[in-house]
Amino acid sequence: MLGRNSYGKSGIRLVRVDRASADHAVSDLTVAVRLEGDFEAAHVAGDNSGLVATDTMKNTVYARAKEFSGREIEDFAVALTDHFLRENAHVSGAEVSIEERIWGRLGASAFEGSSQERRTARAVRSRETVVLNSGLKGALILKSAQSGFSGFARDRYTTLRETGDRLLATSLTAEWTHASVARTRSDAWEAVRRTLLETFAAHDSASVQHTLYSMGEAALGAHPGITEIRLTMPNRHHLLVDLAPFGLTNENEIFVATEEPYGLIEATVTREPDRKGG
Repeated sequence: MLGRNSYGKSGIRLVRVDRASADHAVSDLTVAVRLEGDFEAAHVAGDNSGLVATDTMKNTVYARAKEFSGREIEDFAVALTDHFLRENAHVSGAEVSIEERIWGRLGASAFEGSSQERRTARAVRSRETVVLNSGLKGALILKSAQSGFSGFARDRYTTLRETGDRLLATSLTAEWTHASVARTRSDAWEAVRRTLLETFAAHDSASVQHTLYSMGEAALGAHPGITEIRLTMPNRHHLLVDLAPFGLTNENEIFVATEEPYGLIEATVTREPDRKGG
């Protein structure tokens, strides 16, 4: 018996240049489309008559990008999910995820895109509802003070030393859910990002978990249009180098950055439930 299933097209690369003004705008996107619906015949009987070809999905993204008059990736994701459900009666759900490379402006028609950070959007639509998320991915952040890790559980395999002064670095991924689809999101995205980074910088951290929760709590407190936020913060370990063999002391100055293994800390921060009413 066939269980829940889906299919789609990932890695759709799209660069769009808006030449409406003298200052051009570049959108550099990677789009993924995923559909759910009545695809049982294709799986069990080899009948493909109900399948939207993934190549068609790719072409739809390009064609709709030409027709799309907006600038926000959230709006584009919503428009694409609407198209796939409107055009295909047997499709019950559509999800569109978008990652955007941010190009910094160097001039009217010149740009710089060295940052690894990505802006993200994800729209999940059924026949009854649509849920819209915004986010960011790969924001490298580091603090050289106000960070420690002590009082953790210890057993016979524990070798980690406690510290009240360590270097904390991470590659932040965050995704937050909007209370409403119909909203202006460009300034809102920048404001949420700023809240997250400012909280990271100012927080007196007892652990990555401690700082992660404070960042999520601050985002919900400052931005009432968000219903929840999920944060992923891998601990990019920076280990003190032992300089004693060279007759030198190392007072939290010389580190070796390690890629693997790494701690992975994730959590979703939500609003307190409304306890009013019956």
